[in-house]
Amino acid sequence: MRLLHLADLHLGKRVNEFSMLQDQEYILEQILTIACTKRVDGVLVAGDVFDKPVPSVEAVSLLDDFLTKLAGYHMPVYLISGNHDSARRLSFAAQLIEKSYIYVAGEYLGEVKKVCVQDDFGPVDIYLLPFIKPAQVRAVWKEEAQGIETFQDAVSFVLQKTPLEKTHRNILVAHQFVAGASVCDSEERSVGGMEQIAVSCFEGFDYVALGHLHGPQQAGRETFRYAGTPLKYSFSEISHHKSVTLVELRQKGEVHMELYPLIPLHEMRQIRGSYEEITRRTSYENTDTEDYMRIILTDEEDIFDAVGKLRAIYPNLMRLEYDNTRTRNHLTEQAAVQAEEKGPAELVDELFRMQNNKPMSAEQSAYMENLIRQVWEERV
Repeated sequence: MRLLHLADLHLGKRVNEFSMLQDQEYILEQILTIACTKRVDGVLVAGDVFDKPVPSVEAVSLLDDFLTKLAGYHMPVYLISGNHDSARRLSFAAQLIEKSYIYVAGEYLGEVKKVCVQDDFGPVDIYLLPFIKPAQVRAVWKEEAQGIETFQDAVSFVLQKTPLEKTHRNILVAHQFVAGASVCDSEERSVGGMEQIAVSCFEGFDYVALGHLHGPQQAGRETFRYAGTPLKYSFSEISHHKSVTLVELRQKGEVHMELYPLIPLHEMRQIRGSYEEITRRTSYENTDTEDYMRIILTDEEDIFDAVGKLRAIYPNLMRLEYDNTRTRNHLTEQAAVQAEEKGPAELVDELFRMQNNKPMSAEQSAYMENLIRQVWEERV
């Protein structure tokens, strides 16, 4: 069985006030081509289908077109809601479109949706777990789940309530933050790392198709993967190589993965230098000036109407910044003010990230917050 894993489409997203709809339409056509060329048996969409709970008409139309084409190619779709989606809106007409083999898990109501399919090696069970919060689980399970406080508690509880057929090949589609994974600026971060869950939650699954984090990467195990976004949605993602993951399941325990690169309509990049250097013809004549640009000027004095002048060369200039004596001094003062406004847990979390190049685990965050609470109570 061959499945295409993608996630975090964020349809309708705007980046630095630039609409990404045209870019998204372009990349979805590329994904369709890959799906058809590789003759996949299904498409896994791991959440954050839209960028907002109430998406624009254009964004909804784009998803409608994408799903209609997949259905026309007789490719089943397994889709869950993410933290950016409205679970109920995404579930609209779910029972109806299931007749076209488009399976949607929008709102968690106490049971993880399971779809059973067959191939030459036997049964494959695909579990669809939408983005969940502790409060949702407590609301559904009431007295049985009142002790659930963290995302780790919530996901562990829900999956413990989901028995697996161990002889089957089991796939989970989920939208959560696995501890230890790398984050970037275009993602929403929780204070103190309380959204993080341990990779041990996924024991028993042959492949976990994850969404939520924008960089393609494995999450603790090779067969537990984030597909990443199909497009770059912030300048912190410049170094990312966007792709979709082709997952091939053979006999039980044999999973093969291959990444297929996605080529955007407009690349995202940044350049740095003085205004004179950047506007010199030799600096841009052999480059794609239609790229989405972040330009950092090193001139000590501001250039009059710099944005207007630079857009004559780079029409898709998204951000213009200065890096000089004045701005460096301002950043130092601003950092000091911001530090005073942050709470102890957030400051400790930032220090941990700086020292270890990764966030704290759920267990570490819980321990630290408990310790801070004890110290605070003693002071009071």
